[in-house]
Amino acid sequence: MILTTTNSIENYKIIDYLGIVTGVAMNKEALSMGFSMSKYYTKIQNSIEDVKEEAFQTLQNNAAKLNANAVVGIKVEIELTTHNYAMVSVTGTAVKVAV
Repeated sequence: MILTTTNSIENYKIIDYLGIVTGVAMNKEALSMGFSMSKYYTKIQNSIEDVKEEAFQTLQNNAAKLNANAVVGIKVEIELTTHNYAMVSVTGTAVKVAV
């Protein structure tokens, strides 16, 4: 599946717009701040990477349910909640492109 932040895909023609799809994922483990800020920042970084991958997988699964073969106009939002849970939301438009 083609994923892009742009509204079009170079060398591909969008033949059908199928709807808006979203993937949301949240870290189930609270990140506690200890004595080492560098360890805390590393934990946040790793957490966001894992959660982002999960959110993108959910986005692709939701697009596949609409028989899409691409998602355009993807926006990624990353948030650290008040309880230090990393949350990632990925939204885009599921489309069918000619291959």
